[in-house]
Amino acid sequence: MSEFFTVRTPSDAWKLLLQHFTPRVRTEQIATADALDRVLASSLISPQDLPEFARSTVDGYAVNAVDTYGASSSLPAFLTVIGEVAMGRASELRMGVGEAALVHTGGMIPAGANGVVMVENTQVVDAASIEVLRPVAEGENVIQIGEDIRAGEPILGAGRRLRPQEIGGLLALGITTVTVAVPPRVAIISSGDEVVAPDQPVAPGQVRDINSYTLAGLTRRAGGEPILYGIVPDDRAALEAAAAQAHAEADIVVLSAGSSVSYRDLSVEVIAGLGAPGVLVHGLSVRPGKPTIVAVADGKPVFGLPGNPVSAMVIFDLIVAPTIRALLGAQEQPKAQMQARLARNIASTAGREDYVQVRLEEREGEVWAVPVLGKSNLIYTLVHADGTVKIDLNANGIREGAWVTVLLH
Repeated sequence: MSEFFTVRTPSDAWKLLLQHFTPRVRTEQIATADALDRVLASSLISPQDLPEFARSTVDGYAVNAVDTYGASSSLPAFLTVIGEVAMGRASELRMGVGEAALVHTGGMIPAGANGVVMVENTQVVDAASIEVLRPVAEGENVIQIGEDIRAGEPILGAGRRLRPQEIGGLLALGITTVTVAVPPRVAIISSGDEVVAPDQPVAPGQVRDINSYTLAGLTRRAGGEPILYGIVPDDRAALEAAAAQAHAEADIVVLSAGSSVSYRDLSVEVIAGLGAPGVLVHGLSVRPGKPTIVAVADGKPVFGLPGNPVSAMVIFDLIVAPTIRALLGAQEQPKAQMQARLARNIASTAGREDYVQVRLEEREGEVWAVPVLGKSNLIYTLVHADGTVKIDLNANGIREGAWVTVLLH
């Protein structure tokens, strides 16, 4: 194998991947109450008005607004109380001139009323009458029919990830089941003679498996279903068998480690043998994460990620997570970010994207991004970091004190 590889930018690698990979969204119908963080597979239309009746937003008295015009504490409006609106039932009261009805928050506005006077702006005269100390406008303190959403209006579009508020909004409309995308299965294979399971003691020269579990967590966060295939030794037959099984069972295959150009690194050869067209990219113009493999094997994306945890996490966010979202049909969601001032100079080389881990500190009312120094094979570089600062492809670094965008972890 050649000792060198030709690198591509992440955007070019992504475009090349999509030329050979057509995402297909699988769907299933589930209970809306169980759909938190799932991706909606079809657009929804409101089956009804919400609310279906005019309702009060405060505790007070339903009135005809014109009966309160000019009211003040020195010259209150005198109204006759004709009853109380029962909660959870349609009101049978009908308001006449100079009349009011006691209503509670969420209660139905009786016929003939068009506003609600807050209880604190009234004074009880006796059991059948009140004084209004402040006028209300028509529609004040009232939610109108369909004010939240109208029957026939679009509610949510396909590709929307369902948050708690979407769950509540759908159930408020009586939509108790939804069609959602099935999470793509992501096979994760960790390789290396030096890698042992986390529950095993380590001998000199050995390290515990980190990437299987960090990549599994990133997969779940992106909306996929991780499938761990364990640790495979640096043996071609063993790696080929594990990769073939993963390719048959999963929608995406991720090999961790074994992507560097070395006589011991077998990933690129194994991936090339999984199916056509095979390896599309071997090397990205990023740091950390240069020795990345991007491939498609018989319609399924396959990735070879560097073994260093920081590199693996950076590359996962750049190219594996978008692939998971494509298989979900998910709308692109902006990554949580914030502005901060850079606490020290960061050097970079033009022609390469750099991703620098930073922690956030508040200093005299400003937020500063402090680079977390550490090599890409040190997991606590990530543990101590709150986010990442990207240095663009053609930049030569960023100076201390400059404002930067921190992509939050």
